[in-house]
Amino acid sequence: MVTKHQIKLIKSLTQKKYRQQLGLFAVEGIKGIEEFLNSDFKLQNLYTTQPIFDAPKQLVTDVSEAELKKISSLKNPNTALAVFNIPKTKDIDREELIIALDDVRDPGNLGTIIRLCDWYGVKDLVCSANTVDCYNPKVVQATMGSLTRVNITYLNLEEFMSATNTDVFGTFMNGENIYKTELPSTGIVVLGNEANGISDSIKVKVDRQLTIPQYGESKNTESLNVANATAIVLSEFRRRLIEK
Repeated sequence: MVTKHQIKLIKSLTQKKYRQQLGLFAVEGIKGIEEFLNSDFKLQNLYTTQPIFDAPKQLVTDVSEAELKKISSLKNPNTALAVFNIPKTKDIDREELIIALDDVRDPGNLGTIIRLCDWYGVKDLVCSANTVDCYNPKVVQATMGSLTRVNITYLNLEEFMSATNTDVFGTFMNGENIYKTELPSTGIVVLGNEANGISDSIKVKVDRQLTIPQYGESKNTESLNVANATAIVLSEFRRRLIEK
């Protein structure tokens, strides 16, 4: 049975300020929860309609579908909801390829970018302070468990880039053709806000501007979605690594 206090606490985790105050976030669905249970993330509580999870019994609460619906942020809850502790940020490996996000606001975009980092073996994703919270329920859902394998750090992006000795690349509408540019195996690749791209304060920190060329005849086509652009950029960086 779920208490009123538990319902209030879990529902509060849909808001960033309470996630930060409590140091907790929620995960929903069988696959996502199993990914987190098999990771270094610490389980706080697990609420489930089915006894199918390998978790400490004292942390598991059996609930009805009606109770699950009360605590879920989904229209159609899927079997279980778990609450995990937000871990401490790990050190960034500056010797590897790093993706940096400048004010990316859409949860779906961030979730997809986290999955792409996982797919292409990018261990560190750094985000500006205004980038959407990676523990936002929609982001967690979109990552499909990849959040457990990518180290995400929120920081002052200007200071981070100023302190680095590695190449900094940025994606722009007018830059070097990424398909014809020599790309290293390490460095920082910056992608910008969905509407405004990379901000001027970050642009001046970029060493090399890259563009994904447009092949369509129409010149009125909007710029690529930031998550789509991330997929293309990471694919090119990794392809060059294989060819070396």
